Amino acid sequence: MTQQAPGTQAARPEKPKRPEGLSAYIAVTAAYWAFMLTDGALRMLVLLHFHTLGFSPVQLAYLFILYEIAGMVTNLAAGWIAARFGLTSTLYAGLGIQVVALLALSQLDPSWTVAVSVAFVMCVQGLSGVAKDLAKMSSKSAVKLLAPKGEGGLFRWVALLTGSKNAVKGLGFLLGSALLAVLGFTGAVLGMAGVLAVILAAVVILMPPGLPRGRKGAKFTEVFSKSANVNWLSAARVFLFGARDVWFVVGIPIYFYAVLSDGSEAGNRAAFFLIGTFMAGWIILYGFVQASAPRLLKAATRGEDALIRAARGWAWALFVVPLVLSGAVLAAPGPQDWLTAVLVAGLLAFGAIFAVNSALHSYLILAFSKSERVTMDVGFYYMANAGGRLLGTLLSGLTYQIGGLPLVMGATAALVALAALTSGRLDDRVALD
Repeated sequence: MTQQAPGTQAARPEKPKRPEGLSAYIAVTAAYWAFMLTDGALRMLVLLHFHTLGFSPVQLAYLFILYEIAGMVTNLAAGWIAARFGLTSTLYAGLGIQVVALLALSQLDPSWTVAVSVAFVMCVQGLSGVAKDLAKMSSKSAVKLLAPKGEGGLFRWVALLTGSKNAVKGLGFLLGSALLAVLGFTGAVLGMAGVLAVILAAVVILMPPGLPRGRKGAKFTEVFSKSANVNWLSAARVFLFGARDVWFVVGIPIYFYAVLSDGSEAGNRAAFFLIGTFMAGWIILYGFVQASAPRLLKAATRGEDALIRAARGWAWALFVVPLVLSGAVLAAPGPQDWLTAVLVAGLLAFGAIFAVNSALHSYLILAFSKSERVTMDVGFYYMANAGGRLLGTLLSGLTYQIGGLPLVMGATAALVALAALTSGRLDDRVALD
């Protein structure tokens, strides 16, 4: 047995080294959580409030159109703005604009005509769309720059950010439904504006160093990617999120409202709560699976080429779910208890598989991007994401009004198939950064 020399101390085991960018990552994640809580709540507030006022499915879809269009434009410009002025500037701007949007929405007057109300809410939702995509692009780009290199570190950090964000957004759906039932529309949006303003002030004061300040030579033309993989992945993202929003934005909430509410005030409140609970549960499940995707896919021990191939296979697995649900709704003569149960189970399965697809996409866009132009590629990619949501939003109201739930689920299946086909064009031989 070796004896310790006199006057010396036994060496203590070294503590695991804290990742260099962890503090900034935590701050960015917290700010993103706060934003997405209000974003989810606002969507449910607007959808359910205006449905009870008698708006048609197409009119409800109109309320969200400018939100998605603004997201497309914002993402294209935000990548350049962040590269030019720094990621913290776009993150703070996103939070601040959301506070303004919430305050503006509180000024909605019940005496306005339907046309004026729709136009006003569309504009405010457009402002909220700008805010959302400034915050999203900033947070996702930060992960590429802050995550540890090797051993699946990038996949773990981006999956955790995205998964936790979606779980928080799910809570926002439930929060929005509850606030509408308890405080009413105006009280709910004013309360959220006040809380978010406090969080913005705290983030500005406490944000640690670690994010780049920007480079003066960044040119706007750099936002258009020359990478085939970035372009094909962006196309797949359009169809993937279009497929989700076809049923998510208008179709399923309005179908469930028709099934659950008897038209009375008490019945409406109960329906709000149940719909909000389902939508929140779906998003939370989606977020949980998304955060767990690196472990489910064994990302730390698999090469990037294997993960690219996995993106193709999981897209076709997703296609099966809306195909089966389409058959179920075609077989039903109308709203049925068994059909509602099948839809709930099927859409939860859709959410779990969709989450793996989304997590793979979120990782691959960062893996395909070079560090020096990450904000540009991420902005371009999320422009495509917003384009998919716009497509899904338009189709959601239109398909439900024309063909009801069968056409909604058929459109979902068709868009997932297109996402799978475009994912098949990704080149797994390309070296990643």
